[in-house]
Amino acid sequence: MSERRTAPTVGQVVLGRRLQELREAAGLGRDEAARVLRVTAATVRRMETAEVALKIPYVQVLLTTYGVPADEAAVFVRLAEEANQPGWWQRFHDALPDWFSLYVSLEGSARVIRSYEPHFVPGLLQTEAYARTVMEAGTVGRLGPEVVDRHVSLRMERQRLLDGDNPPHLWVIIDETVLRRPISGRPEVMRDQLDRLLEYAERDRVTLQIAEFAAGPHPGTYAPFTLFRFAEPELPDMVFTEYLTGALYLDARREVATHLEVLDHMTALAASAQRTRKLLLEFRERL
Repeated sequence: MSERRTAPTVGQVVLGRRLQELREAAGLGRDEAARVLRVTAATVRRMETAEVALKIPYVQVLLTTYGVPADEAAVFVRLAEEANQPGWWQRFHDALPDWFSLYVSLEGSARVIRSYEPHFVPGLLQTEAYARTVMEAGTVGRLGPEVVDRHVSLRMERQRLLDGDNPPHLWVIIDETVLRRPISGRPEVMRDQLDRLLEYAERDRVTLQIAEFAAGPHPGTYAPFTLFRFAEPELPDMVFTEYLTGALYLDARREVATHLEVLDHMTALAASAQRTRKLLLEFRERL
């Protein structure tokens, strides 16, 4: 039985998809691939969907079965070995829900991250005090201060992504509600958070827009969501949307296209980056 992985890496997702493509190109079903490995078809499916690590002996047998040339197979195996290396977030396994593990991996590998946030400042842009206030007010807060500390530490660690040598382009539409909702009895929490947003708004690879009340309703008012775009041609755009106890990862072409169309529509309706900076300053002056 293949080893269960709680936090798949993007490499595992990409290579799992590639294994499926190679199997289908060879004209084999999962049952036939499973017979070659002497495992169940469910094991093959879990490898292809990155629910488990890529077990190297299995990968080698499958590549031979699918007729992959030796030089290409050697490269695939090397990539699989690299993909199986745990990501930095694994050390936060105690604070990282299984359903959010893939999100952190996708976030770290994406070249473009586009999102709509109707409730809170996006996690990558939160100050530590703001993040702590949000955690304490939610379900995490009921688990005690030590758990809150771990979640806050994870969020702060994720933010290193934007300070690297080649950060992704983060493009966020924030609902005006986020700026108007009282987040804490201490006004300095929101004041410092607005200062942080103003700082990020000046970065070349960060685009902030505010969906103003005055613009009326828009097609994205249902829930927060994030769209990831990757440099790897093997990995299509993916959409993440979260609910109270879990999340959905969408990669069907029609669903992703719908979310992308909505984001483009919202971008046109939302305040420009320049007006957004003006609005942030106005909210900052009121505190």
